[in-house]
Amino acid sequence: MSDTEAPGPEAGAARAEPAGAALSVDVAGLLAQLARSFALLLPVYALGYLGLSFSWVLLALGLLVWCRRSRGLKATRLCRALALLEDEERTVRLGVRACDLPAWVHFPDTERAEWLNKTVKHMWPFICQFIEKLFRETIEPAVRGANAHLSTFSFTRVDMGQQPLRVNGVKVYTENVDKRQIILDLQVSFVGNCEIDLEIKRYFCRAGVKSIQIHGTMRVILEPLIGDMPLVGALSIFFLRKPLLEINWTGLTNLLDIPGLNGLSDTIILDIISNYLVLPNRITVPLVSEVQIAQLRFPIPKGVLRIHFIEAQDLQGKDTYLKGLLKGKSDPYGVIRVGTQIFQSKVIKENLSPRWNEVYEALVYEHPGQELEIELFDEDPDKDDFLGSLLLDLTEVEKERLLDEWFALDEVPRGKLHLKLEWLSPVPHAARLDQVLTDIRADKGQANDGPSSSLLILYLDSARNLPSGKKVNSRPNPLVRMSIGHKAQESKIRYKTNEPVWEENFTFFIHNPKRQDLEVEVRDEQHQCSLGSLKVPLSRLLTSEDMTLNQRFQLSNSGPNSTLKMKLALRVLHLEKQDRSPDHRHSAQVKRPSVSKEGRKTSVRSQMSVSPGTGDSSPAPSTPVIGGAAKPGLEERAPPAEASPQGPRDLGRSSSSLQVGATCSPGHIFVKEPTPSIASDISLPIATQELRQRLRQLENGTTLGQSPLGQIQLTIRHSSQRNKLVVVVHACRNLIAFSEDGSDPYVRVYLLPDKRRSGRRKTHVSKKTLNPVFDQSFDFSVSLPDVQRRTLDVAVKNSGGFLSKDKGLLGKVLVALASEELTKGWTQWYDLTEDGMRPHVVT
Repeated sequence: MSDTEAPGPEAGAARAEPAGAALSVDVAGLLAQLARSFALLLPVYALGYLGLSFSWVLLALGLLVWCRRSRGLKATRLCRALALLEDEERTVRLGVRACDLPAWVHFPDTERAEWLNKTVKHMWPFICQFIEKLFRETIEPAVRGANAHLSTFSFTRVDMGQQPLRVNGVKVYTENVDKRQIILDLQVSFVGNCEIDLEIKRYFCRAGVKSIQIHGTMRVILEPLIGDMPLVGALSIFFLRKPLLEINWTGLTNLLDIPGLNGLSDTIILDIISNYLVLPNRITVPLVSEVQIAQLRFPIPKGVLRIHFIEAQDLQGKDTYLKGLLKGKSDPYGVIRVGTQIFQSKVIKENLSPRWNEVYEALVYEHPGQELEIELFDEDPDKDDFLGSLLLDLTEVEKERLLDEWFALDEVPRGKLHLKLEWLSPVPHAARLDQVLTDIRADKGQANDGPSSSLLILYLDSARNLPSGKKVNSRPNPLVRMSIGHKAQESKIRYKTNEPVWEENFTFFIHNPKRQDLEVEVRDEQHQCSLGSLKVPLSRLLTSEDMTLNQRFQLSNSGPNSTLKMKLALRVLHLEKQDRSPDHRHSAQVKRPSVSKEGRKTSVRSQMSVSPGTGDSSPAPSTPVIGGAAKPGLEERAPPAEASPQGPRDLGRSSSSLQVGATCSPGHIFVKEPTPSIASDISLPIATQELRQRLRQLENGTTLGQSPLGQIQLTIRHSSQRNKLVVVVHACRNLIAFSEDGSDPYVRVYLLPDKRRSGRRKTHVSKKTLNPVFDQSFDFSVSLPDVQRRTLDVAVKNSGGFLSKDKGLLGKVLVALASEELTKGWTQWYDLTEDGMRPHVVT
């Protein structure tokens, strides 16, 4: 009994040991729980102590749930993509969305390439070695040299993961291609758990990427085919349109995973990819030495597609009232896409048979595989409703040359669209130029406006012996600004060099080459000064062999041996009219969408580039700049001033939207503004249209005075000693009222063609007045010969409050500075107009 009732000390010790161990675990857990509770309650206590609202706690909780939900959705997509790569058949059987299926499921002419995937998998370790070498030996030194603050930048880890790049399908083109080339489209997909870590030791900053997804259609062109080994002269690689990209960040850059910033960061990286790998940019690898690499890297466009976006009929009424009890009409507009070039029409209010009568021009570089895609939407305050779509193969349009037809809309029960499509072929001689100028009515008063008669392709090669700029012993950061009229583009910046090499391509639409000039200026981005300039009349190209100049041009206002090497090629845009019988029917077939509307919108949304109004002053990618009228929201982002599908991001009369980077799903377009048409009154910028409507409302049967929008007083002079243009904004009088309380005016000034954010000048805002007094002075660093080729753009705008709708244009004036009195200066009153094109000077 005693053994049972009185256990020995050894047994007691044995039982005491686990009890002690359990107690220690409980203490640690308790401390952890207390720490978590303290961390949660501390912000609440701090808010109460500071007397702040409890809504801040709810806001923080909502943001936390949002972030977790976003990261969870991203992880789900990553897992689904990994499962598709590991066991494609099993994943498909479990049920994958149609938009996630490989291309060979949808397109019978797209073949599987498992042999290629096995080859890539076997080569993947060596491909990773090449990528790591590229990061460490090319990218890392370039980043270090770009800025002194990044001198300690380095990649601490570059691991592309174990999952190789996969080719989901291959399409080989055998029709409508040159006999000396082979064209392949590869549906590529990369879903990798890669680890790329970087560090800036100077600032103790660490960041990185832990996974990347990229999906897109990569075109591979083997040309020219030759009769000697290796049978192919060169290899060209590029994406037909922006690929889909998704990145998971880590370290300091984990902040970029926050919803909103996530899309913005991916967009910036897509813009960088576009500068090198999205049509018209490409990577070209010569395989024999005799190949002309510049001609292959930057080819002349195959053609120009002129799109007459005329009208639609019998559209669906999407607007409803009384919670859907009453059916209304729609506010239709169209989004037109050719490759990366995006155009958006004006919105027609309350109309099921809208008539736009707008004209756009788009460059076509690779018509096999490129399509004209049009989507119609009903504009709504929240999300725009879908009204139908249309997809046309450009190969068929090229065959027909001219199409003027009604097309039934897809994916909707009713609705049709009237289009007129013209295929313009670039011709290397001027024999048909006079006829083309007559057809587009390019008279003397329209030297810079209207449809294009020709195309200028500019290949910027390099510069030699540039001056040092402001500091004698310093090396400049040169860039080149090219302009024709008010259309401008800029090259990339080359850092700390007197002999920069750009190797970039630019394209301008030309209205009348007999009266327009190409102006080129080399500038030092660091010191904001000119390193030299030159002027080339386009009429000089008309008398050159093949309308091409390939030489080194001597720079004026520069060093004695400073030269700029460029190749200029002018091509007349000719519409070849074919003789057809009256009963001829066109052969262009409408392509039916292969995936659901939601699937296509998902893919399009991921391609969005916004650049919209980021205010980034970096040079635009080397893409076509097209247009004539200004579009402020996009031009402030990039110097290709008055727009450029090309933002984007020169969205004047037609624009390459590489830099605007929008998508065909306007519900997700960041800057939803119409693209100005090249041949329609509707083509005016939206702010000008609103101002004209407001002016009609003010008139309302009465006769307005000589200056219905009011006047502005300016002093303009050029200081030769300071080498600056000085503009003094004194006052405005008799402005229109934007609300019952008057207006809150301020003045914005640009020196055209520079419409970057850094080139903008603004006065303060005067509250609730129609006769504001500013008396503010602004200056622009510009030489006298240069400023006499410029135009001063002065706009009076209404500020409104935060999130206010009372923002808009009050009036505008464009002042030409080509005056001999500029050094003396003058002070005058100017009449404000809707577009600034008809200023009246008031003495």
